[in-house]
Amino acid sequence: MRRGKKYKESAKLVDKLKQYEPREALELVLQTAKAKFDETVELHVRLGVDSRHADQQVRGAIVLPHGTGKSVRVLVFAKGDKAEEALAAGAEFVGAEDMVQRIQKENFFDYDVVIATPDMMGIVGRIGRVLGPKGLMPNPKAGTVTNDVARAVKEAKAGKIEYRLDRTNIIHCPIGKVSFGVDKLEDNLKALTGAIVRARPAAAKGQYILSCVVASTMGPGVKINPARVTENA
Repeated sequence: MRRGKKYKESAKLVDKLKQYEPREALELVLQTAKAKFDETVELHVRLGVDSRHADQQVRGAIVLPHGTGKSVRVLVFAKGDKAEEALAAGAEFVGAEDMVQRIQKENFFDYDVVIATPDMMGIVGRIGRVLGPKGLMPNPKAGTVTNDVARAVKEAKAGKIEYRLDRTNIIHCPIGKVSFGVDKLEDNLKALTGAIVRARPAAAKGQYILSCVVASTMGPGVKINPARVTENA
């Protein structure tokens, strides 16, 4: 992969062999973020589990103390009073069968989070094949299948993120923007890593957190000492 001049300059500041303290790593991420836009800071955690086994799945959701810095558009599948509650809480889109039709016929995906009341999951299941690959399928473990739609909408707007293993046993999550500064990013980092550590499956053996890397959108990855992440949980 060819890298730009700014990336190469930033990469020189990072010791690829060193595992940094969490705060030190975040300071380096901010120092190496050279883009003209407000870059997102992401956390990538490799776990010592096997996502192919159901008893070793790691998945959950958490509201970051300082949010993600991103405005979130919410779609809610609900009817009657629950639909009214969702609209009052700030959901951009609310519907039922009509929304399923819109997604199927118009390829409608102008939203970031999908929430559904339990009684709507029958019709939402019809579009599971299109929502699932995009990471949009409502899930009880993530709090997006619920009768308390108002709370779910407010939490999504406040910066609730879902963490889950990918096929390579890595969790990828945003923890804020470069403009947040070190203190807010550190708070968000501790909250997310703490949640991941507490979600350790009983079936997981040996070292749980194998590696931990933070990076800005356009910047190089900075390794964090996995032991420090576990200690702070």
